Amino acid sequence: MILPIYTYGSPVLRKPTEKIAPDYPELKTLVDNMFETMYHADGVGLAAPQIGLPIRLLVIDLVPFKEQDPELAAFKVAMINPEMLELSEETESCEEGCLSIPGIHESVVRAQRIKIRYYDADFNEHTEVFEGYKARVVQHEYDHLEGNLFTDKVNPLRRQLLKSKLTNIVKGKVRASYKTKNA
Repeated sequence: MILPIYTYGSPVLRKPTEKIAPDYPELKTLVDNMFETMYHADGVGLAAPQIGLPIRLLVIDLVPFKEQDPELAAFKVAMINPEMLELSEETESCEEGCLSIPGIHESVVRAQRIKIRYYDADFNEHTEVFEGYKARVVQHEYDHLEGNLFTDKVNPLRRQLLKSKLTNIVKGKVRASYKTKNA
C-alpha cells in the first residue's frame, strides 16, 4: 500500500523515535509498504517518521544506482532499531534531497564511513561498516530517526536562503509526484 509522505513542518519529523519489538503489529507488511511508498516516490530511502510513525525503522534500496556503482546493485535493506556505533573523521560533501522536503537539494557534509548495528525484518542482528554512498544514505535516513533533517546540516547562509521555500512547504504550497501530508 502506498502511504502519504509527511512533509517539512510535520511534528513527527522532529520527534525522536522509539525502538520497536519483534512483535510489532504487522511489521513485515509495514516494511513492504514503506518500500512500495519509496519506489512510488522515486526515492532510495525512507524512514518511518516520513510516513507518520515515530519508530526506529528505515528502508533503503540503492539498486537504481547499480550502473554508476556495481556495489550498490545488491544494497536493499530494512533497518530496525539501528544504532550508530562509529562515524569516520573523514568527511565528504555531496548534494542531497529528501522526499519530505520536495524540490530542495543542497550540499551536505557527512562521514565517509560508518559502523552501525541494526536488526533486519526477521529481527536478526547485524553490525556493518558502510562507506561512500551507502554510508551517506544510511546517515540521511538515520537522521530522520533522531528528529533531524538534511537541511539542518546545510551551511547557515544557504539555510537562510532556503527559508521561503521551506515556509511554502509548511503552508502546503509544494508540488510532488507522490501523495504528501502536512500535519
